[in-house]
Amino acid sequence: MTPASIEATAVAAEAIDWRRRIRERLAGTAPRHDASEWLIPGLTLEESRSFREFFPLDPVPAAVLVPIVERAQLTVLLTQRATRLRHHAGQVSFPGGRLEPSDAGPRAAALREAREEIGLDPALIEVVGFLPDHVVISGFRVTPVVAFVSPAFELLLDVQEVEDTFEVPLAYIFEPGNHRRRLRRFGFGRGEAEVELCDIPYGERNIWGATAGMLMTLYRLCIEEPGSFGAKAPGR
Repeated sequence: MTPASIEATAVAAEAIDWRRRIRERLAGTAPRHDASEWLIPGLTLEESRSFREFFPLDPVPAAVLVPIVERAQLTVLLTQRATRLRHHAGQVSFPGGRLEPSDAGPRAAALREAREEIGLDPALIEVVGFLPDHVVISGFRVTPVVAFVSPAFELLLDVQEVEDTFEVPLAYIFEPGNHRRRLRRFGFGRGEAEVELCDIPYGERNIWGATAGMLMTLYRLCIEEPGSFGAKAPGR
């Protein structure tokens, strides 16, 4: 994107009712696990398909909750993972984890994990839809479950998994000027490729990796014309 196009996109974005837009774009969606729709976090469907040869043969099913807090200005609730964890230690993340045999599906898994990790009451959560599955470098196939959350919550963190929580304004995440592109390595022991992904710095924190990629998927879903989602990245 050129500076002029970034500014134009930012100005247009200010006029969007993101609450309404997210509901409209996710209405009627359901989890879909076909390998032809898997995304590399941060890439479009078209781009992801060009790296299919590097995908794991049998990724572990998992789900995360993408909690959008219904404050006067919408925010996204994020966690800072504990540094002792085996996967993604210390990273900014969404509540979530692998599907357990007792889970009825990604929705149930995401709600269960959010309650276990940060004490988020399911009664305060309204699931509004699902993003396509994202394949992450740790070998998981993650279904993002997008939800609106009442701000009346009181959190209780599982300190074995979560060090801290914080909120970021959705408008900040959806501001193109806050997206920082960088090259990263992608692969699962079947070779490696270099891909250009986005970080979203926020104060002293940096939202990157799968979390930033899923947020970019939601962003593209909201700003692209209906029916064109995933064809190519905006401005590229």
